[in-house]
Amino acid sequence: MVVQDSADAGDARVGVLLEPFLHQVGGHLSVMKYDEDTVCKPLISQEQKFYESLPLAMKRFTPQYKGTITVYLRKDSLGHLSLVANPLKENRESFKVSAGAAVTIWQKLQPTSSGSGSAGPLSQWQHAQLAHSLVESPASTLLRAEFHLSTYVSSLVEDANRNQTERRSFNPWGLRCHQAHLTRLCTEYPENKRHNRFLLLENVVSQYTHPCVLDLKMGTRQHGDDASEEKKARHMTKCADSTSACLGVRICGMQVYQTDKKNFLCKDKYYGRKLSVEGFRQALYQFLHDGTRLRTELLGPIQRQLRALLSVIRSQSSYRFFSSSLLVIYDGQEPLERAPGGLHPQEAPPRAPGSRPAGLPKVDIRMIDFAHTTYRGSWNEHSTYDGPDSGYILGLENLIQILQDIQERQ
Repeated sequence: MVVQDSADAGDARVGVLLEPFLHQVGGHLSVMKYDEDTVCKPLISQEQKFYESLPLAMKRFTPQYKGTITVYLRKDSLGHLSLVANPLKENRESFKVSAGAAVTIWQKLQPTSSGSGSAGPLSQWQHAQLAHSLVESPASTLLRAEFHLSTYVSSLVEDANRNQTERRSFNPWGLRCHQAHLTRLCTEYPENKRHNRFLLLENVVSQYTHPCVLDLKMGTRQHGDDASEEKKARHMTKCADSTSACLGVRICGMQVYQTDKKNFLCKDKYYGRKLSVEGFRQALYQFLHDGTRLRTELLGPIQRQLRALLSVIRSQSSYRFFSSSLLVIYDGQEPLERAPGGLHPQEAPPRAPGSRPAGLPKVDIRMIDFAHTTYRGSWNEHSTYDGPDSGYILGLENLIQILQDIQERQ
C-alpha cells in the first residue's frame, strides 16, 4: 500500500504503509507486509551478508532477497504514528488506499484505555488523512497494552488448560510480534531515532489461497557463536528439553486451514517446546490434516523437496545454520479437480507450457532466519567449521523418516 503523507502542509513524502504479516507463525522479530509479493523484517547485518553471498544451490530453498529499505515510525501533526517505508522505485505510482485484512484485524484487537475516554495505546489503526495510523501514548501505557494484548491473543489459541485447540481465521502470532516491536521503538529509542533498516524478502505464501505453514527450528544447537554465556545456557536448555536434542528439529509454530470450520488451527513455539517425540509425530500428522481428512497427496511432494534440500545441505561445507528455521508450506485450498464440485480433469482449461499440472498439490520448502548462520568467509572468521551442518542434516533425516512412516501407514 503506497501512501502520501499530506497531514502536514508542504509534506509530499511518499511512503509504503507497512501492515502486520498475518501468516507469520513463529519467530520473535516482527515480519511486515510491504506489498502482495514482498515482506520485510528488521535488518541484521549477518543475515544480510548471508543473502548477498548465498550459494546458487540454496537459492531455490530460500526467499528471494530484494534489498533493504529504511522504515520510520512516523508522527504527523495530529500525533498519529505509523510504520512507513521508503518505497522501491517501481512502487512509487499512486493507487487507491484501502484497509487491508491486517489493518482490519489489528484494529479489532487493540485495547482501549479507561477513564479519560481518549484512545488507548495502539488502540486505533485508522485512515487519518491518507494513511492508517497508530495513536501514540506514554511508554508505561504502551507496556500495559502489550500485556493486555498478549493475554487476549493467548486466549485465542489456548483453552483453560493451556491446550492450544481454538481455531481462528488468522494467526495471532504476527500481531504479538508487531505489538512488541512498536513497544520497543517507543520505549527504547528517542523520538528522532525511531527508524530502522529492514530486509526486503519474497512473500513465499503470496500464491496460496489458504497458506498452511509449519515453522520448524532446525538443528541440535540454537545459539550463535556470538551468544553470551547466559544466552548460550538458555538455548542449550531449550534444546535439551525438547525434540531438538534427539530429532534435530522442533516445532516453532504452525497454522493449518480447517476446511470444515473455514478457519485456521494455530500452534505456537511454546506448544512445540513441550512435545515429546511421539507428540512431534502427531503434530506433523495434524499439520497435514484439514479437519476432514489427511492430505495424503502432500506426503510425496514434501518428501521429494526435503530430500533435494538434504542433498544441498550435505554439499555445503563450513555452513552452520544456528537458530534458523525451515518452512513447510502448502495450500489449504485443494486443487480444483480434487475439491467437491470441482471440474473433471477433462473439463479443466489447458495449462500454460511449463506450469504445474492441474490437480497437483502446491507445496514449498523454504529456509529462513539466518541472523546466526556462520560459514567460511562470514563475519566470524575465528570460528569456522569443517564439513556440513550435521545437526541440520539430522533434523532433515528425521523429518523425512517421520513423513515416510505416516505415508506407509495409510
